[in-house]
Amino acid sequence: MSRIAGKLSEGLNWVVERIVAVLMLALVLDVWIGVIDRYVFHWQLPWPEVLARYLMIWAAMLAISAGIARREHIGLQGIISKVPDRFRRPVLLALDAVTFALFFYVFWYGLTFAATGANRQAMIFGITLYVPFLSIPVAGAICAIQTLLVAVRDQGALIVPQADGMVE
Repeated sequence: MSRIAGKLSEGLNWVVERIVAVLMLALVLDVWIGVIDRYVFHWQLPWPEVLARYLMIWAAMLAISAGIARREHIGLQGIISKVPDRFRRPVLLALDAVTFALFFYVFWYGLTFAATGANRQAMIFGITLYVPFLSIPVAGAICAIQTLLVAVRDQGALIVPQADGMVE
């Protein structure tokens, strides 16, 4: 079960990291267009700043799950490293449970938040704010799933996957 959860976590993280990379590339290109617009051509395009905001929110929200998959949250690592060895497993399991509950809460209430965005208009694009607001429940769901997979993968042991696929 641990191996299956690890593979699923790895696969989910692989997909999310590629999506974040594409969003970041789009963000860099968008900001570049905004700079060229402002300082070279003086077109005064209204959309680069707004698009950059939406791209940044989506990328940042999705990137949280990558940190979860690698257990790279410095605050949680700091707490766990100060706990005596015999208490680490229950503390880590408790932290995983609290983290899962938090992200499930973000997902659940993010659905209502996104629904309110369907009734609001983005002035520049003429679209509803549903898609930008959807970043909250989507990221919450992915983070909750990733937390559950990592908890099953590690089973209370502090196992941190490395970039080369090995575990520490």
